[in-house]
Amino acid sequence: MSGTEQNLGQASDRNEAAETMSGAEILIRALTDQGVEVIFGYPGGAVLPIYDALFAQNNIRHILVRQEGGAVHAAEGYARSTGKPGVVLVTSGPGATNAVTGLTDAMMDSIPIVCLTGQVASHLIGNDAFQEADTIGITRPCTKHNYLVKDTDEMGRIVHEAFYVATQGRPGPVVIDLPKDICVNQGHYEKPDLDNLQHKTYRPPTTGKPDQVAEAVKWMAGAKRPIFYTGGGLINSGPEACAKLRELVKLTGYPITSTLMGLGAYPASDQQFLGMLGMHGTYEANNAMHDCDVMICLGARFDDRITGRLDAFSPNSKKIHVDVDPSSINKNISIDLGIIGDVGQVIEQMLAAWKQAGHQPDAAASTEWWTTIQKWRSRDCLAFDQGKDVILPQHAIQRLYELTKERDTYITTEVGQHQMWAAQFYKFEEPNRWMTSGGLGTMGYGLPAAVGVQIAHPESLVVDISGEASFMMNMQEIATAAQYRLPLKVFILNNRWMGMVRQWQELLHGSRYSETYSEALPDFVKLAECFGATGMAMRDPATLDDDILKMLDTDGLVIADVQVAQEENCFPMVPSGAAHNEMIMAGNKDAESPKVTGDGMALV
Repeated sequence: MSGTEQNLGQASDRNEAAETMSGAEILIRALTDQGVEVIFGYPGGAVLPIYDALFAQNNIRHILVRQEGGAVHAAEGYARSTGKPGVVLVTSGPGATNAVTGLTDAMMDSIPIVCLTGQVASHLIGNDAFQEADTIGITRPCTKHNYLVKDTDEMGRIVHEAFYVATQGRPGPVVIDLPKDICVNQGHYEKPDLDNLQHKTYRPPTTGKPDQVAEAVKWMAGAKRPIFYTGGGLINSGPEACAKLRELVKLTGYPITSTLMGLGAYPASDQQFLGMLGMHGTYEANNAMHDCDVMICLGARFDDRITGRLDAFSPNSKKIHVDVDPSSINKNISIDLGIIGDVGQVIEQMLAAWKQAGHQPDAAASTEWWTTIQKWRSRDCLAFDQGKDVILPQHAIQRLYELTKERDTYITTEVGQHQMWAAQFYKFEEPNRWMTSGGLGTMGYGLPAAVGVQIAHPESLVVDISGEASFMMNMQEIATAAQYRLPLKVFILNNRWMGMVRQWQELLHGSRYSETYSEALPDFVKLAECFGATGMAMRDPATLDDDILKMLDTDGLVIADVQVAQEENCFPMVPSGAAHNEMIMAGNKDAESPKVTGDGMALV
């Protein structure tokens, strides 16, 4: 992929207004013209010219992380909470390879990232030079696109094109590999008209085909048991898309559910919201998905955590799928009507078509459908019994939610049981408030992501809901938070186990707990104090509210060690290989629960 239609300053037709400067200076100027305010990075030999150019300017703030993987996760948190692309700067070789997990995470979750990687001088590429790695080859499978800059005069064009590619269509990470000589050499730069910048070939569709939209609305209006199945594409489309979703759901009166990545696109407190669906989704959401007759999928991708066993997935429904990425349609599930376009704009088209046609939902069928859903709801699948002796993790998150819901709050998580409990018990009313690793499931995501969120929202409350095992994956980023005096609150649900792995071992592997118990955990209170932060231990259910309020009211970085029940499991749970409406429920793990099949044992 190369070439935007607008002239970006190539030597053959350069405007007299073009300026001459070093490649590194062109890079910083182009980033400034893109409106970049923050870069998350870690210096090294190959990128020293870039850091020298950063030193000479005041427009872009650099945040020094403690490991390159943390830089990408921080940029993800920044991007997810602002809607702007996150920018990363790392050196060659191990700097670039350390960023690969974060890039893959951003690719899976459609997060716009521009990652600048240093590279050895052009004449040394392929010679196994010091700190050389084939960054282009390594990152090709885990990025939306990548570039190796071979000409300093091309630096500006490539930077602007990278931002276009990262943010248009289905967002994702883009790598720009920067040989050191290209950054040192002189070149020319002219600022393009960014408002009218277009790529020659990459022009993702924005609106759906009108006839397809009209047909979809006709199916929706005639449905007896409809459901809106929504995902992270709505968050990526922006707040206006989420507002249009709310209008459409209210106009139809239909139930709505959400994937993990889509939480907050629709208010969790609304009665039409059935909660999250999927492996740890609610009983009512999964059953409604299974029994519906028309499924309207908006900005989700039918991944394995949602579908369960494919041949049993919602067998009697017509499926409408709206997605900006054509490759997602008919990828996992056979779709009856696929609409390619930006989900926010397609919803706007749906609203117009519904109103123009004067559609009304089937009132009698709607009443019957909601009666069925209420029966499923009465199962109260998330119920738990908080005793007097030990804090249950569900209770800890529920109380955290109640004590923070009136504040300007952003939540990040690590990966595991605590992540699923957070999705179940923390109710998100707005988009861009929930940052988590969905597709890749990256332990260690939450703390650096919280750093990025707090940098973007310095006056807001940012809480990393964590597990002790995940927290230790990237706990070096405590130093980043301390250096920049970030008032993060880290809420560690400490059960001393790799909780989700232990749960699978209990339910799928005969309670053979192989290497999942943490026998050498640090004292998290003393760990916090080592970095000049405040450490707290929370042990007593009776004082939990007071402890949480103290954490929230304490200035600066706080690390709270919330010691919870060690062998609590996260339910409901759709076991591997089961149909998506076959769930293990809390307190009912025996005769009535679905069994794991041989095929299921091979799944993750």
